[in-house]
Amino acid sequence: MAVEHWHRRGERDLLATPIFRVSELKLRHPETGADVPFTVVRSNDWVNVIPLTPDGQVVLIRQFRAGIEAEAQEIPGGMIEAGEEPAAAAARELTEETGFVASSLELIGTVRPNPAFLDNRCFTYLARGCLPVASTDFDPDERIEVDLVPLEAVRGLIASGAIDHSLVVAAFYHLFVTHA
Repeated sequence: MAVEHWHRRGERDLLATPIFRVSELKLRHPETGADVPFTVVRSNDWVNVIPLTPDGQVVLIRQFRAGIEAEAQEIPGGMIEAGEEPAAAAARELTEETGFVASSLELIGTVRPNPAFLDNRCFTYLARGCLPVASTDFDPDERIEVDLVPLEAVRGLIASGAIDHSLVVAAFYHLFVTHA
């Protein structure tokens, strides 16, 4: 059975912040005809970068995450700025957060972080030939530590829960499974 189309009836903003906007979206139910309200978070697209050094190390970062009130081990990434291409955002975030610069960037996958209520995408780039040749440029709310980890160790970090950020796990899925 095909999914029937829900018709847009209207939208109103509920909250706007510097990084997202929360809206109430009204859609007409395809079977009942009733107007159904949905809460939707509108955000710029995001980017994640898997940085590899010439000797096969992954450049991981550790930073505080307010949502869990704890440190998380991740890969560099962030919001794509208005008018910015995803690859440019990947290169920018890599350098800003780690001081590393890549000799090449390759898009290896795209996911929708949570289409139940988010409207954006997250692009994953594989950055090869990464070298620490620049200065970091943290956002005012960032304090980042850089770790170099052998690529072979990443599966274990995911399996143990040391890496548990869903978008980072999805990024490594693209690398290990679809891009192998």
